[in-house]
Amino acid sequence: MTINLVIIDAMNLIRRVHAVQPNPEDIAGTAQVCCQALRKIIKSTQPTHMVAVFDHVGQDRGWRAELIPEYKQGRKPMPEALAEGLDTIQDAFWSMNIDSLLSSGDEADDMIATLASKVAEKQGQVTIVSTDKGYCQLLHPMIRIRDYFQQRWLDAPFVEKEFSVKPEQLADYWGLVGISSSGVSGVPGIGPKTASSLLQTYGTLDTVFSAEDIPTKWQKKLDGQKELAVNCKQVATLKTDVVLGFNLQDIRFNKNNES
Repeated sequence: MTINLVIIDAMNLIRRVHAVQPNPEDIAGTAQVCCQALRKIIKSTQPTHMVAVFDHVGQDRGWRAELIPEYKQGRKPMPEALAEGLDTIQDAFWSMNIDSLLSSGDEADDMIATLASKVAEKQGQVTIVSTDKGYCQLLHPMIRIRDYFQQRWLDAPFVEKEFSVKPEQLADYWGLVGISSSGVSGVPGIGPKTASSLLQTYGTLDTVFSAEDIPTKWQKKLDGQKELAVNCKQVATLKTDVVLGFNLQDIRFNKNNES
């Protein structure tokens, strides 16, 4: 059987839907709009397997905060009504025969990356539904990223236009420029244009820091910053070796079972 797995970055979808609802307290309404979105996704992708992956809701910022203490330190907390209503939304997903996978210690991003990579290794098609550009580092002939809200594919041409690097260079790129939305600083003074120019010339972060012909204007900013850049890169890199604790049979999608 040919595998066609659709992975929903659940909180990415839910928080965006919830943010535009006229009544934020109406979690049933949020669930209804999310399910409408999922029906459209199902219709366009025709999955054989499907799962919605949720982040844990605790305050633990995980191993990334050990490397970069500022990691997601100032992120906006989830609205209380939404946090209390997640069970309602998960039940709505379940009524559509879509199982929910909840992260514990690891972030949902890493669980999604692991699942996608494992299925792609077996030549299964994977569609990750998310607006998060961090998943673009996973791009592969068998892995694609769909931005449902802007109805576009976050593919290699998108990465080239957005960042002027290749998908496999994205973690190196973020090691240099950081990720402001997550509190990851990158190397002070190194902006997007400089980072992409360096990676276009030298290929990888390690090569950038070992090169002896870096222009002086950039070398001064890089001096003494390798450890920081490497830590920022590691924080930006998605893990693909998380223990998932289930198999594909558990998330097989049968549209006819939708209640």
